[in-house]
Amino acid sequence: MNLSKEFLSNLESLGFDRMTAIQEKSLPLLLEKKDLIAQAKTGSGKTVSFSIPIVHSLNVKKFKIQALVLAPTRELANQIALEIRRLSRYIHNVKVLTLCGGVPYKPQVSSLYHGAHIIVGTAGRVSKHLREENINFDDLDTLVLDEADKMLDMGFYDDIVGIIDELPKQRQTMLFSATYEENIETLASKISQNAQKVSIVEEKKVNIEQRLYGVNNENKTSVIPALISSNRAKSVLIFCNTKIKCDELSKDLYDLGLDVVTLHSDLEQRDRDEIITLFSSKSYPILIATDVASRGLHIDDIELVINYDLAKDEKIHTHRIGRTARAGKGGLAISLYETYDEDKIEDLKDIFDDLKFEEIDEVVDDTTFKIDSDFRTIFINGGKKQKLRAGDILGALTAGIGLAKDDVGKITSLDFCSYVAVKKECLSKALNGLEKGRIKGKYFRVFEK
Repeated sequence: MNLSKEFLSNLESLGFDRMTAIQEKSLPLLLEKKDLIAQAKTGSGKTVSFSIPIVHSLNVKKFKIQALVLAPTRELANQIALEIRRLSRYIHNVKVLTLCGGVPYKPQVSSLYHGAHIIVGTAGRVSKHLREENINFDDLDTLVLDEADKMLDMGFYDDIVGIIDELPKQRQTMLFSATYEENIETLASKISQNAQKVSIVEEKKVNIEQRLYGVNNENKTSVIPALISSNRAKSVLIFCNTKIKCDELSKDLYDLGLDVVTLHSDLEQRDRDEIITLFSSKSYPILIATDVASRGLHIDDIELVINYDLAKDEKIHTHRIGRTARAGKGGLAISLYETYDEDKIEDLKDIFDDLKFEEIDEVVDDTTFKIDSDFRTIFINGGKKQKLRAGDILGALTAGIGLAKDDVGKITSLDFCSYVAVKKECLSKALNGLEKGRIKGKYFRVFEK
């Protein structure tokens, strides 16, 4: 594909050894600067599909906004920005700026004043910056709409069209959507006239085993531990339909002795980012979430999805269960239903022909399996702004304190703080060592999360 040796070496170091179906079909077209309309589900590898061409064509010496990626949620925007940074880490001084609602506005204005190469954001916040003339898109040559169907479902059509009207007409445009319904076709025809079309329909059939259990309101929560232990799941995502139910279930499971974290839109963005980091670092075995987590979150190796409440429609249901089948992997999805869910069950039967209806009384709690995580996460009060990198933290824990490499899990370095997962049995040693020692010659405040 005519990528540089440095680019290929970086891809190899990130563990990319083969392309997914969407990457195989879209990358050759995108690297030729063709417009693209692509239908591909969440977890198919599409973020890399559009990020590689952005990084490949970037002129880092021109400190102007050259690419804009619009996403439906803050979480997805942040994860796209992280992926672009990983793919461009072999290039010095690439600035990727996220513009999302729910976080302070004025610091974004200041960051825009100082310039950026790539903007990743939500349509509402980008639109606001445009109206207040904080952004200059004169040098933009690439536009990406990711999860376009989700953005339209959320009512962002006018914001998207308003943004596009302010962009240069000569640009490469990419639209990615899990579905291709009439509203997507209308938007696609407005943003590009000669786009190539790619559809990865075969990825819709993923290897997900679906089991459904009839329950009543009295035993619904009490069966959760048995469902987890009987399947020996170490990473579990539980979906509820409301924020109130998420909080109630979280309290009930905590009272049953389970470690849980909760994710919904009432939380501050900083807290949401931290929760995603803790769960993806395998430091908590259970994440309870509303449908804010059904799409866009790049959390791999979720072994079990439980629909505590059935999804409002079959499209959301499909996205939920897909969290346990990232990048073509198989998984298990369990749905609990009550007598009033009869219509939803019939809708699911029309779509999925391999549903397994089983008796909840036959689920046996495996008391030999402990529902817990192998890792715990340490918070470090220093990040990229203090020039603290993942490699510095790893070096402090291994060479400095004496932990083995396998004792250290995922390291997440943000602007002003960092998180590092360590094996539970090494937690005290790691905390004591980091409290007393230095990282890059500096002392940082550390504590367990």
